[in-house]
Amino acid sequence: MEVEVKFKADRSVEEKIKEIAKFVCEKVEEDLYFNSPARDFWESDEALRIRRDGEGVKITYKGPKIDKETKTRDEIEIEVDDYDKAVELLNRLGFRTVRRVVKRRKIYSIEDVTICFDDVEGLGTFVEIEVKSDDLESAKRKVFEVAKLLGFDPSSSIRESYLELLEESE
Repeated sequence: MEVEVKFKADRSVEEKIKEIAKFVCEKVEEDLYFNSPARDFWESDEALRIRRDGEGVKITYKGPKIDKETKTRDEIEIEVDDYDKAVELLNRLGFRTVRRVVKRRKIYSIEDVTICFDDVEGLGTFVEIEVKSDDLESAKRKVFEVAKLLGFDPSSSIRESYLELLEESE
Protein backbone atom coordinates (compact mmCIF):
# COMPACT_ATOMS: atom_id res chain seq x y z
CA MET A 1 0.00 0.00 0.00
CA GLU A 2 1.16 3.52 -0.74
CA VAL A 3 0.63 5.93 2.16
CA GLU A 4 0.94 9.46 0.81
CA VAL A 5 0.33 13.11 1.66
CA LYS A 6 0.56 16.09 -0.68
CA PHE A 7 0.98 19.81 -0.10
CA LYS A 8 0.96 22.87 -2.33
CA ALA A 9 4.46 24.31 -2.11
CA ASP A 10 6.64 27.11 -3.31
CA ARG A 11 10.16 26.66 -4.60
CA SER A 12 11.74 27.55 -1.25
CA VAL A 13 10.58 24.22 0.20
CA GLU A 14 13.04 22.42 -2.03
CA GLU A 15 15.92 23.91 -0.02
CA LYS A 16 14.42 22.44 3.17
CA ILE A 17 14.09 19.06 1.44
CA LYS A 18 17.76 19.17 0.43
CA GLU A 19 18.73 19.78 4.07
CA ILE A 20 17.02 16.65 5.39
CA ALA A 21 16.96 14.20 2.48
CA LYS A 22 19.23 12.61 -0.11
CA PHE A 23 18.67 13.47 -3.79
CA VAL A 24 17.77 10.38 -5.82
CA CYS A 25 16.93 11.57 -9.36
CA GLU A 26 15.04 14.01 -11.55
CA LYS A 27 12.71 13.03 -14.37
CA VAL A 28 9.68 14.02 -16.38
CA GLU A 29 6.65 11.80 -15.80
CA GLU A 30 3.88 11.69 -18.37
CA ASP A 31 0.71 10.03 -17.05
CA LEU A 32 -2.21 9.10 -19.28
CA TYR A 33 -5.38 8.38 -17.27
CA PHE A 34 -8.26 6.17 -18.38
CA ASN A 35 -11.85 5.54 -17.35
CA SER A 36 -13.41 2.09 -17.34
CA PRO A 37 -16.19 0.85 -19.62
CA ALA A 38 -17.53 -1.19 -16.68
CA ARG A 39 -17.80 1.52 -14.01
CA ASP A 40 -17.06 5.21 -13.61
CA PHE A 41 -13.72 5.65 -11.83
CA TRP A 42 -14.75 9.18 -10.79
CA GLU A 43 -17.62 7.70 -8.81
CA SER A 44 -15.68 4.72 -7.43
CA ASP A 45 -12.59 6.85 -6.54
CA GLU A 46 -10.29 4.56 -8.54
CA ALA A 47 -7.62 5.40 -11.10
CA LEU A 48 -5.93 3.65 -14.01
CA ARG A 49 -2.96 5.21 -15.72
CA ILE A 50 -0.05 4.51 -18.01
CA ARG A 51 3.15 6.33 -17.03
CA ARG A 52 6.28 6.88 -19.02
CA ASP A 53 9.19 8.59 -17.36
CA GLY A 54 12.34 8.03 -19.42
CA GLU A 55 13.17 4.94 -17.37
CA GLY A 56 10.28 2.78 -18.54
CA VAL A 57 6.55 2.35 -18.85
CA LYS A 58 4.16 1.24 -16.09
CA ILE A 59 0.45 0.58 -15.91
CA THR A 60 -0.93 1.43 -12.47
CA TYR A 61 -4.30 0.72 -10.93
CA LYS A 62 -5.13 2.67 -7.75
CA GLY A 63 -8.02 1.63 -5.54
CA PRO A 64 -10.22 4.03 -3.59
CA LYS A 65 -8.63 6.16 -0.88
CA ILE A 66 -8.86 4.29 2.40
CA ASP A 67 -8.67 7.03 5.04
CA LYS A 68 -9.71 10.65 5.54
CA GLU A 69 -6.27 12.17 6.25
CA THR A 70 -4.08 10.94 3.40
CA LYS A 71 -4.15 9.77 -0.21
CA THR A 72 -3.52 6.17 0.88
CA ARG A 73 -4.64 3.57 -1.66
CA ASP A 74 -4.03 -0.02 -2.57
CA GLU A 75 -2.00 -0.04 -5.74
CA ILE A 76 -1.14 -2.57 -8.43
CA GLU A 77 1.67 -1.64 -10.78
CA ILE A 78 3.11 -3.58 -13.71
CA GLU A 79 5.92 -2.75 -16.08
CA VAL A 80 5.35 -2.97 -19.82
CA ASP A 81 7.82 -2.46 -22.61
CA ASP A 82 5.75 -0.47 -25.12
CA TYR A 83 3.77 2.67 -24.25
CA ASP A 84 1.85 2.87 -27.53
CA LYS A 85 0.81 -0.78 -27.41
CA ALA A 86 -0.31 -0.41 -23.79
CA VAL A 87 -2.51 2.55 -24.79
CA GLU A 88 -3.86 0.59 -27.76
CA LEU A 89 -4.63 -2.43 -25.55
CA LEU A 90 -6.65 -0.37 -23.08
CA ASN A 91 -8.47 1.45 -25.90
CA ARG A 92 -9.42 -1.85 -27.57
CA LEU A 93 -10.77 -3.11 -24.25
CA GLY A 94 -13.08 -0.07 -24.11
CA PHE A 95 -11.14 2.12 -21.70
CA ARG A 96 -11.24 5.74 -22.74
CA THR A 97 -8.57 8.36 -22.26
CA VAL A 98 -9.49 10.97 -19.66
CA ARG A 99 -6.47 13.29 -19.41
CA ARG A 100 -2.72 13.57 -19.66
CA VAL A 101 -0.81 14.83 -16.59
CA VAL A 102 2.82 15.90 -17.02
CA LYS A 103 5.18 16.81 -14.24
CA ARG A 104 8.88 17.42 -13.65
CA ARG A 105 9.67 15.41 -10.53
CA LYS A 106 12.69 15.61 -8.26
CA ILE A 107 12.88 12.61 -5.95
CA TYR A 108 14.56 12.59 -2.53
CA SER A 109 14.66 9.99 0.23
CA ILE A 110 15.02 9.70 4.00
CA GLU A 111 15.28 6.04 4.98
CA ASP A 112 12.02 4.46 3.70
CA VAL A 113 10.29 7.82 3.09
CA THR A 114 10.21 9.22 -0.44
CA ILE A 115 9.80 12.97 -0.98
CA CYS A 116 8.82 14.20 -4.44
CA PHE A 117 9.12 17.87 -5.39
CA ASP A 118 6.76 18.18 -8.37
CA ASP A 119 6.24 20.93 -10.91
CA VAL A 120 2.94 19.98 -12.53
CA GLU A 121 1.94 21.51 -15.88
CA GLY A 122 -1.13 23.67 -15.34
CA LEU A 123 -1.06 23.44 -11.52
CA GLY A 124 2.27 24.60 -10.10
CA THR A 125 4.56 23.06 -7.48
CA PHE A 126 3.73 20.45 -4.86
CA VAL A 127 5.47 18.16 -2.40
CA GLU A 128 4.39 14.54 -2.05
CA ILE A 129 5.66 12.47 0.88
CA GLU A 130 5.09 8.73 0.74
CA VAL A 131 5.90 5.41 2.36
CA LYS A 132 5.12 1.98 0.95
CA SER A 133 3.90 -0.10 3.88
CA ASP A 134 1.13 -2.38 5.07
CA ASP A 135 1.25 -0.71 8.50
CA LEU A 136 -1.01 2.28 7.84
CA GLU A 137 -0.68 3.99 11.22
CA SER A 138 3.12 3.74 11.36
CA ALA A 139 3.44 4.99 7.78
CA LYS A 140 1.08 7.91 8.47
CA ARG A 141 3.21 8.92 11.47
CA LYS A 142 6.32 8.90 9.27
CA VAL A 143 4.85 10.98 6.43
CA PHE A 144 3.37 13.52 8.85
CA GLU A 145 6.67 13.79 10.77
CA VAL A 146 8.50 14.60 7.53
CA ALA A 147 5.75 17.06 6.57
CA LYS A 148 6.25 18.89 9.88
CA LEU A 149 10.03 18.97 9.34
CA LEU A 150 9.36 20.72 6.02
CA GLY A 151 7.06 23.25 7.68
CA PHE A 152 3.71 21.84 6.53
CA ASP A 153 0.64 21.62 8.74
CA PRO A 154 -0.57 18.01 8.34
CA SER A 155 -4.19 19.17 8.46
CA SER A 156 -3.59 21.11 5.21
CA SER A 157 -2.69 18.06 3.15
CA ILE A 158 -4.38 17.75 -0.23
CA ARG A 159 -6.19 14.45 -0.82
CA GLU A 160 -7.00 15.05 -4.48
CA SER A 161 -4.78 13.59 -7.17
CA TYR A 162 -3.17 15.81 -9.79
CA LEU A 163 -5.80 14.51 -12.20
CA GLU A 164 -8.60 15.61 -9.84
CA LEU A 165 -6.97 19.02 -9.27
CA LEU A 166 -6.64 19.61 -13.02
CA GLU A 167 -10.25 18.60 -13.61
CA GLU A 168 -11.42 20.92 -10.80
CA SER A 169 -9.39 23.85 -12.16
CA GLU A 170 -11.34 23.94 -15.43
